[in-house]
Amino acid sequence: QVQLVESGGGLVQAGGSLRLSCAASGRTFSMYSMGWFRQAPGKEREFVADISRSGGNTVYAASVKGRFTISKDNDKNTVHLQMNRLNTEDTAEYYCAARIALTGQYDYWGQGTQVTVSS
Repeated sequence: QVQLVESGGGLVQAGGSLRLSCAASGRTFSMYSMGWFRQAPGKEREFVADISRSGGNTVYAASVKGRFTISKDNDKNTVHLQMNRLNTEDTAEYYCAARIALTGQYDYWGQGTQVTVSS
């Protein structure tokens, strides 16, 4: 069992930056791939970024590539999402997720943290 707690959300002006964090419980954090997702009001949840168990491989949605950076610290059981050049379309609830398998569905989800970008 893994528990995930997100933090770092808030209100920011367009063009600004935020850094989201996700703290994980448990002693096997290094065995999980981690992902970030987001869901805007009235829209389906969408994939944002993924990072491999070791942190050596990352994948990004086209909409955030070049602006967002996912990173993983296995010693501190945390994963971060650095978000730069934010725009109003990035406004959403952001969730982190953990996956034990190399691919496929994520097994554990956090409660989310709200990011609001004002124009």
